[in-house]
Amino acid sequence: MAKIKIENVVASTSIGTELDLQSIALALDNAEYEPEQFPGLVCRLKDPKTAALLFRSGKVVCTGAKSIDAVGKAVDIVTAKIEASGVKVDRNPEITVQNIVASADLHSELNLNAIAIGLGLEKVEYEPEQFPGLVYRLDDPKVVVLLFGSGKLVCTGARKPEDAERAVDKITEELQALGLL
Repeated sequence: MAKIKIENVVASTSIGTELDLQSIALALDNAEYEPEQFPGLVCRLKDPKTAALLFRSGKVVCTGAKSIDAVGKAVDIVTAKIEASGVKVDRNPEITVQNIVASADLHSELNLNAIAIGLGLEKVEYEPEQFPGLVYRLDDPKVVVLLFGSGKLVCTGARKPEDAERAVDKITEELQALGLL
């Protein structure tokens, strides 16, 4: 079966207090805060390479991580920096994964026209004039997979890495059963 590579994990949490984004922006060296452009403060980290979006409500969205562990590490770093600036925060917030984007390579050219017919048009969107990939919506796991003629694919909407792996395994099996892989 094809091996997946996690490209992005988006997760959210709440650090439990209303934040004064202006004062946090001044206290953090890696923060960008332009409220007329975007209502949140953007805190970019180099290791792990992520961006944390902080909102006045205390909500935090972490994006760009390559693993769920990296999300936890990024949230720990950001909360420690905020706390060091004198703001009381929840140091062990519950983190909820919102979306995992993963890629894989099936190592075979794909005939997307044949796949669109073989998989059934009710779960597939394929309009090559609009977008070069075939969009396949799975029910279990509930994810969306973009298949490309090169044999590469992108899986989005997973909440756990295992969901992305199951989706790729399922598609591989379906394509093999149809004789299209």
